[in-house]
Amino acid sequence: MTRPPYFAPHGGHPPQTDLLTGRAVFTEAYAVIPHGTMRDITVSFLPHWVATRLWIIARPMSGFAETFSHYIMEVSPGGGSTRPEPDASAQGVLFVVEGGVELTIAGAIHALTPGSYAYLPAGALWSLVNNGDATARFHWIRKAYEPVEGMDHPEPIIAHDSAVAPTVMPDTNGAWATTRFVEPDDLRHDMHVTIVTLQPGGVIPFLETHVMEHGLYVLQGKGAYRLNRDWVEVEAGDYMWLRAFCPQACYAGGPGPFRYLLYKDVNRHAALTFRR
Repeated sequence: MTRPPYFAPHGGHPPQTDLLTGRAVFTEAYAVIPHGTMRDITVSFLPHWVATRLWIIARPMSGFAETFSHYIMEVSPGGGSTRPEPDASAQGVLFVVEGGVELTIAGAIHALTPGSYAYLPAGALWSLVNNGDATARFHWIRKAYEPVEGMDHPEPIIAHDSAVAPTVMPDTNGAWATTRFVEPDDLRHDMHVTIVTLQPGGVIPFLETHVMEHGLYVLQGKGAYRLNRDWVEVEAGDYMWLRAFCPQACYAGGPGPFRYLLYKDVNRHAALTFRR
């Protein structure tokens, strides 16, 4: 199934003639980070990454969302890292939106292209390089893994959006579907990164209110999203960051599908003591 390209930020700066008013908002329950805020002035750099910059669009914050970080990585030709992850407890998911990279994990080399998904278990040795002629851009979502006594750690997963059949939500006639790269009942996993697709006019027809924290990056299309008490309009490249129990629902606009990359924490007890 051929889909339009995934949105990826390219940085730069707006002209001096632009109005400074925008759609960015940060509240007690959610944040909206529009794609227009991802400029050269807001990039970061990481140790042991060569010819690479990134936008950090979510990080653990006490009293807000505390389980994950979300980066948009931009790796120039020849760039990458042989020491990408400094935290042995961190698992990760990569999702490529532009260009291509080579991922080496568990002794195998994988060519990742737009739509490629990679799950990187905690403690895994991996490296990444851009051997192509074009800049590569990909999402990198990180979470500290919560091991369970007597349960094996998950293995690496390499998949592609186009090769995974979306699961259609019941009684929606195909208007709402989720592309799942991990089986929901695989309790080894304590985080899920999926792609939600709503066809034009499709809706999430109730205010979801739940313990899972969310990061939602709009890959394609546009929609109207209800966040807590507010309706906000979002489009490709925008990011929504939700703390636990923030009410949420949406309407999908047209003319094409509304698709977003979704993070949530799953499959573990609620911690009753502070975890360092």
